[in-house]
Amino acid sequence: MTALPVRPVPEPAPKPKRPIPARPQPIAAINIGSGDPLLLLHGFLLSPHCWEQVAARMAARCEVFAPALPGHWGGKPIDGPLDVRKLADEIERMLDEKGWRTCHIAGNSLGGWIGAELARRGRARTLTLIAPAGGWASPSLTQFRVGLKFLALVPFAEAGKRIGVRQMDNPVIRRLAGYALAKNAGRVGSRDASAAVHAVLQCAAMVPMLLGGIRHPALPELSTLTTPVRLLLAEYDRVIPNRVYARRYLNELPDSADRILVNGVGHVPMLEAPDRIATLIAEHVYASRSRLKAL
Repeated sequence: MTALPVRPVPEPAPKPKRPIPARPQPIAAINIGSGDPLLLLHGFLLSPHCWEQVAARMAARCEVFAPALPGHWGGKPIDGPLDVRKLADEIERMLDEKGWRTCHIAGNSLGGWIGAELARRGRARTLTLIAPAGGWASPSLTQFRVGLKFLALVPFAEAGKRIGVRQMDNPVIRRLAGYALAKNAGRVGSRDASAAVHAVLQCAAMVPMLLGGIRHPALPELSTLTTPVRLLLAEYDRVIPNRVYARRYLNELPDSADRILVNGVGHVPMLEAPDRIATLIAEHVYASRSRLKAL
């Protein structure tokens, strides 16, 4: 009986490897587009990365400039304590270098506080405050509480530096970052969450800003602002909840200021709702041209 030839079993084709997304790199500033000058200011511990999606949407009609704050990832080095006035001084220097005597300003968290200071100095054509910080008396229990909240991040950041940024940039840590910054962490893209983790771990301004904030005077009376203002509050702000930290803005801003609660978003809404935030900024910018009220 003749043996039948044994045919070799073909090996399964190798599964195509998923491309490994490039790790976010430090950005000194985003500067894109043409048209009305628009300054975008990020929050404490973050970086210009958080504005990338909004900047891309605004670039068709605005020249967008989103710089890294001093001491933050991508920003210039700092020496000694830091406060809002020093940050505003540095942003003014950048505006002077660009030849922008005035511009439209949108700021998130600490960026909103800086934006209010720049508006007081006459540098703002319009001001959009997005979950702004600084709405507390100084000194006060509220100021102390928010300082403790950020102070609790110092050991985490120091441990992360020792472990290594690459090891800390994993799905679990990114998910935690997304939870802090957004209402729905799943709506924050992996690259955006990764950039937030990198920014926190490589922020040299963390302790200097906390030390400088102790001595920094309270935000001046907001009713004296003459710049058209739009206040955007995040419904699910886990960092500085509205019921405590937005009272001064709600009560003191001029009656002409827009007060809007953005539903279903967290403290950095640009990450989970860039279309809505870009639209709300754009409405305010364009309405100022003809002195119409944006609704």
